[in-house]
Amino acid sequence: MKIALVHDYLTQKGGAERVFELLCKRYPEADVFTSLYDPEKTIDIGERIINTTFLQNIPGAAKYFRLMAPLYFPAFRALDLQNYDLIISSSTSFAKAVRKNPKGYHICFCHNITRFLWDTETYLREYGDYRYFAPLIEQVFEMMRKVDLAYAQEPDLYIANSSIVARRIESTYKKKAIVINYPIDTNKFVFSDTKEDFYLASARMISYKRLDIIVEAFNWLGWPLLISGSGPEKERLQSQALSNIEFLGHVTDTERTQLFSKAKSVIVAALEDYGLVPVEANASGTPVIAFGAGGVLDTQIPGKTGVFFNRQTPESLQAALLEAREIYWDYENIRNHAVTNFSQEAFFNKVEQVIGQACTVNTLFI
Repeated sequence: MKIALVHDYLTQKGGAERVFELLCKRYPEADVFTSLYDPEKTIDIGERIINTTFLQNIPGAAKYFRLMAPLYFPAFRALDLQNYDLIISSSTSFAKAVRKNPKGYHICFCHNITRFLWDTETYLREYGDYRYFAPLIEQVFEMMRKVDLAYAQEPDLYIANSSIVARRIESTYKKKAIVINYPIDTNKFVFSDTKEDFYLASARMISYKRLDIIVEAFNWLGWPLLISGSGPEKERLQSQALSNIEFLGHVTDTERTQLFSKAKSVIVAALEDYGLVPVEANASGTPVIAFGAGGVLDTQIPGKTGVFFNRQTPESLQAALLEAREIYWDYENIRNHAVTNFSQEAFFNKVEQVIGQACTVNTLFI
């Protein structure tokens, strides 16, 4: 069976790219396709040949890849994937549009629907200047929404990373999706059943992460809080924080691993589509205190691996923190929960079961 792996663009290194990296390692004989590739900024795919689109020839396109938005759909449509029996796309936006052999099969790992088209205000609010161009942008996006809907029908099967994303796929694209929660490399995280006297938040410092809620709650409580990460919100958050809160900035992977294993709890205040941080915390034997919506509903067991707060307010978070202090945490069970459900082995067992069923239905693969 000839397989093509397709990703939106390889110009950064986020959660979607980490999942695509796993797919590349799992299927070493597959051919890799993407619109734009910057090896200095993205995942390590080794010596594999990366097939790109005509966008790769535009000077500066990899650096300013977001400005290329109207060109991605035609770029992916121009790829010739007619010789592939199975296409596995990894997409938050464009890769789902590739053409396939009529007898082939296309499975799309959909990390989300195209957010900048369907949730424009939330997606673009980090870019304050966009409002000056809002009328023009909206005209372009309205046309792109129609194209996005049409090309969203191309995949034969959607795999969503969480229940909330599956619901969005069904609501917007009118396509059913199977939920397979994305994995982490559990071997990269160190288990400890000895916790130190600090709490941890680990996130990019941008508004939707709602670190302001965490800062205000810990200002009131006076408990020690460490915050790792950087971003445009850093100065504002630092100006609000009292002396019990320490900003670590960027930390190495080794330092981050130690922080996760030693923290009393890891705090997550954002509404995440999936969210790897809570799973990474659990893999370290550490409970999570999280806003109870989105991906954490798939990954956390209240009272066993974490505690939810129901409103994105400092008061609601405070109540959850106080509740968590009264729970006897079984750190080993927390770790086992992550390893059993969110390891790479568990992930690919489910993925290959789905692929096997597709192969049975499509006699081309037999």
